[in-house]
Amino acid sequence: MMMTKQEVVFETVDNPAEHGIANNPVSQDMASKDSTAKDLGAKELTKSENLTEQLIDLIVNGDYPAGSKISEPELARRFGVSRGPLREAMMRVESLGLMERVPHVGARVVALTQEKLIEIYSVREALEGMAARLACIHITDKEINALQQLLETHQQHIEQVDGASYFHQQGDFDFHYRIIKASRNSKLISLLCDELYHLLRMYRYQSQRSHSRPQQALSEHFHLLAALRERDGELAEMLMRRHIMRSRLLIEQQLKDDKEIAS
Repeated sequence: MMMTKQEVVFETVDNPAEHGIANNPVSQDMASKDSTAKDLGAKELTKSENLTEQLIDLIVNGDYPAGSKISEPELARRFGVSRGPLREAMMRVESLGLMERVPHVGARVVALTQEKLIEIYSVREALEGMAARLACIHITDKEINALQQLLETHQQHIEQVDGASYFHQQGDFDFHYRIIKASRNSKLISLLCDELYHLLRMYRYQSQRSHSRPQQALSEHFHLLAALRERDGELAEMLMRRHIMRSRLLIEQQLKDDKEIAS
């Protein structure tokens, strides 16, 4: 029986052992090197991701104050890593807006002005309002119950620590973060959780606590939760916008007071 050209090709591919390919030392060596390279690449990526998280925490917590210079050699010694993963981590932190590169200076932590914060809060007011409305459609009962437990935990501890445990939450423990994630809108999540979120964390840690309003903010969060539970998107959006607007007005008042003192 004669085989067509196409059938011969398939037979060659489907039966590599018959043609000496499977036991070819050169092929095996190349496959082994390729596997090793992939493993090393994965390890480097993990190392870079871990470094990114550590750098974010150091900046947000104020270990590297706003405006301070960041030295690559110093960081490499501190973390005991090579410059490759470190530079990758610094690029990621820079993309989050926490770090900037200045000509003739190098890398440094961004300095958050109150004017810049007002701009950020104005953007948040619109986008988080939209996220709250979308969350009413997509959030699950399990996520709502988790938000209820979160707020109850905040209520129990808010007076003991003067609001610190409330305003300094991060990740899955942050009320706003969870609502944004519940919107199921990847673009909103990227804009708010990746580009703005860590800047706001930085501000929360480093701003004067006398300008915060933990009790009122917590009460507003409970009202937002009620709107989510009722799946009332219009109400949830309005409450979220008002909630963030009040924070923005507080910053604007602080800016006004500082200018009056300076004059």
